Amino acid sequence: MPLMGHLRELRNRVVIVGAALLIGSAVGWFLYDPVLALLQAPIDEVARSQGRTAELNFAGIASPFDIRLKVSVFIGIFLTLPIWLYQLWAFIVPGLTRTEVRYSLGFLLTALPLFLAGAACAFFALPNAVAALGELIPSGASYIVPAQDYLTFVMLIIVVFGIAFVLPVLMVGLNMLGLLSAATLRRSWRWLVVLVFAFAAVATPSPDAISMFYLVVPMLVMFVLAWAICALGDRRRKARAIAAGTWVEPAVVDDDD
Repeated sequence: MPLMGHLRELRNRVVIVGAALLIGSAVGWFLYDPVLALLQAPIDEVARSQGRTAELNFAGIASPFDIRLKVSVFIGIFLTLPIWLYQLWAFIVPGLTRTEVRYSLGFLLTALPLFLAGAACAFFALPNAVAALGELIPSGASYIVPAQDYLTFVMLIIVVFGIAFVLPVLMVGLNMLGLLSAATLRRSWRWLVVLVFAFAAVATPSPDAISMFYLVVPMLVMFVLAWAICALGDRRRKARAIAAGTWVEPAVVDDDD
């Protein structure tokens, strides 16, 4: 396809994505009230459990409209996630080989539900994070949270949890491309555990360990599953290479395990 054809296709797909986001954001506008009530529930729980004034503060005349618009767009992005991911995938498919198309499709079909599962898991960690941060406020003080800052905090946690759940899929993808072996992962398991805990500590900005473990435990479980899939993939590739007579035994690496 000539360059102008690629540009026209890109324009058409951008228009489709833009229209989908516009429709999704319009739906999000009408879902704003129940979604905001869901996001605000941890603040209300702090008020009930700690016996203090805890509420969101909409500072500024235009702040309610601005926040409603941002939340509506955020909802629209989630509602249209399959559409714009498909448009991105369909745009790059013509430049891929048949094997790469199969791998990329498998990645999308796996990564999308995992991202949504991670976003859902964030709602279990959020109340603990808000409650733990609220306990740091001195006795007699109020917990007046700027709505803009709170929603940014919530959206960041949701996105980070979603990305964290997709990382094991990237590991499997690198294995399928022959860039990462199951043996390498097995030898590096200590570093992997340390990195998972470090990532969870940064991704859950609250002093309680429970919120962190809401992210650590699922990530470790998925990394183990990803390692098992990588091991099966290595075994199949080895069997095919042996059958074709092209197998070369890799160099032995000393392992303290």
